[in-house]
Amino acid sequence: MYLLVGLGNPGSEYAKNRHNVGFMCMDEIRTSYGFPSEKSKFSGFLTEGPIDHQKVLLFKPLAYMNRSGRPVAEAARFYKIPPEHIIVFHDDLDLLPGKIRLKQGGGHGGHNGLKDLDAHLGKEYWRLRIGIGRPQHQGEVSSYVLSDFSKQDHTWLDPLLGILADEVHLLLSDKKEEYVSKIMQVLQQKTGEKDGI
Repeated sequence: MYLLVGLGNPGSEYAKNRHNVGFMCMDEIRTSYGFPSEKSKFSGFLTEGPIDHQKVLLFKPLAYMNRSGRPVAEAARFYKIPPEHIIVFHDDLDLLPGKIRLKQGGGHGGHNGLKDLDAHLGKEYWRLRIGIGRPQHQGEVSSYVLSDFSKQDHTWLDPLLGILADEVHLLLSDKKEEYVSKIMQVLQQKTGEKDGI
C-alpha cells in the first residue's frame, strides 16, 4: 500500500494558491483514476483506490501547512505504511516554475510543511518537489506562496498536473526516476520550453 500526500492549506480562500499545489495534485490523481469521494479522517481528506494493482491512499491533511505532520503520521500508523511508501507532493521555491525533483529523505529547505512532517515521520519518506519559483524580493515570500497561480502560470501548471497524474503509476514501482524524466519530457513537448517555463 502507498500513501500519497498533498500539502496545502484548508479553505476555499487558499484553494488556488501556489502553496496548495500539493492539494491540486491529489485532486487530479483522484479524478484521473476515478477514486471515490474523499472522506474526513485523521484531520484530513482521505480516499483510496487501485492504481496498477496497487492499493493507494490519497490524503490531504487539513491542519494547515505547518501542522501537517501529525495527521499524516496518524494515517501512516493506522494503515501500517512505512516511510518509504509515503510520497509527499509539495511546492518548492528553489525550483523554476514547472520543474520537479524527486528525493527520499533530505532537509526541509525551510518548508514548514516538511519541517512538521520530519518531526512526526522522520526523514525517510519521499518528496516530490514542484517548482513555483521565487518572488523578486525575499520579503515577499509569504504573500507570494499564499497568492493564486497567475494566468501565465497555468500554461505550465495545467498540463503538469495532468501528466503527474497520468504517470503516477511509475512512482509505485522501481521506476521513480523514470517518472520525473517522463514528466519533464512530455511537458517540454506540450509547452515548447526547455530551460524553465
